[in-house]
Amino acid sequence: MGGQAACRRLCDDEGLCVDVITEQMIDLCAGLRAVVWPFLGSRAARDHAGVAVGGDVTFGIDEQAERYLVDHMRERLPGWGFYSEDGGLQGADDPEVVLIVDPVDGTRPAAAGFEMACVSVAAVPGDGAPTMGDVVAGVVQEIKSGDLFVAEKGGGFFTRRASGGELPFRPARHADLEDLFWTLGFRGRPAVVLAGVLAELIDTSSVGGAVFDIGSATYSVTRILTGQLDAYVDIGPAIIAAHPAVEAEFRRVGRGHVLCNSPYDLAAVHLLCREAGIPVGDADGTPLDDRLVLGSDASYQMACIAAANEELQHRLVEVVQRGIRAYEPARVAP
Repeated sequence: MGGQAACRRLCDDEGLCVDVITEQMIDLCAGLRAVVWPFLGSRAARDHAGVAVGGDVTFGIDEQAERYLVDHMRERLPGWGFYSEDGGLQGADDPEVVLIVDPVDGTRPAAAGFEMACVSVAAVPGDGAPTMGDVVAGVVQEIKSGDLFVAEKGGGFFTRRASGGELPFRPARHADLEDLFWTLGFRGRPAVVLAGVLAELIDTSSVGGAVFDIGSATYSVTRILTGQLDAYVDIGPAIIAAHPAVEAEFRRVGRGHVLCNSPYDLAAVHLLCREAGIPVGDADGTPLDDRLVLGSDASYQMACIAAANEELQHRLVEVVQRGIRAYEPARVAP
């Protein structure tokens, strides 16, 4: 299948089969997409409807998707739990499975009618304190095109166009930063801080390559699989960890909140990368497997670098770490 391994049947010790979970996730993605699609590019999609549990603005398009998600889970999967960007942890008290759902990853592009928006769903066991490494299945569906990306832990991955054909799997083989096509995220991140840390990478790639702010982690990372992008670099939490004083700037821009990537942004694509052999990790190259997934405040948020190949990943980690070390927070006058 063009370098892809077909997802196979996997069962846990309790007999709950992962392919059954995956089928339910694909069905949920399709339902959410159907609800959201008519609102793409509409004025109503851009109306502010409230504030999500993690502190981000909830738009009208998010509200429509969240309402469908709650109804779907109550009616079709009452024995499961679910964690969503806008509603937090909901569902069964003692769930068999917990779904980590971002009904619209790329709310702002979706509200503008652009293609860079996806439904993202990941599944973890219902007991304990699950981590990124515990994700057993991940499904990402593009809202505008309907293209589908599916992975099962230990069972491979597949991609499928809405028309039924297979999407190409062609991650880049080069590791030249001057030719790099990559994306970062500015939403809720202080521009001067982020640009200061990533200045070398931005300058190196700005002529022979390209840097984009796409506005969706899932769309960005899946473009590495298709070969449209070479890398995804989103490192806010790593900057804060190295320079705690800048947290105030993140909270200023985030209206009192730190707004970096939460588990619902990355859980599905993290598994997809692992099953596809795409390097993915923290800003220093360490794995994200032990990061807790059922939360969205600053303590759950994580930096992420994903790249098309190991050599490129290594070079990106080097330049990012160099930028973090060299960065000097601006002094604030008393």
